[in-house]
Amino acid sequence: MTSVPQNEVAVDSPTVKRVARMLWFAPVLLLALAVNQAFVARDVSTTLNEGIPAVATVTEYERVDRADVTFGYVSLNVVLSDGSVITKEKMSLPYTLLPGLEGETELPVIVSPGADQEVVIASIASTQWKIAAIQAAIAFVGSLLFGWGVFAWNRYLARQSA
Repeated sequence: MTSVPQNEVAVDSPTVKRVARMLWFAPVLLLALAVNQAFVARDVSTTLNEGIPAVATVTEYERVDRADVTFGYVSLNVVLSDGSVITKEKMSLPYTLLPGLEGETELPVIVSPGADQEVVIASIASTQWKIAAIQAAIAFVGSLLFGWGVFAWNRYLARQSA
């Protein structure tokens, strides 16, 4: 191997090539996230549009406002018109939508028993599926851009070592 000046990295180094190849995991991971969020958006939208209205009793509401971690969830009991009960424990919700639910003891919900997303809160479901769709789009674009960057870097390394 030839001597490399101190301020340069040898592009034909096995470590550099290994890192360049391992970076393919990032765009693949972003693409998987995009697909997951697209399914979440579809599921919430489907329940919103095809479900039946009901009223849920709020059994627990939690919102954490720490500087390092912000999150929140609600737990609901939904009694359907046929007398059956659907219980949703710790349904995570987008943090920005939580203040509108604070202090509520009952919430109007849309229910689709057996669906992937059985219960959605009527007042926020439209916003919730749009947030998931936007996150899917952003992750997909990020996957494309990151993938292009990794491809370009790997191609550059291949040309330099040839």
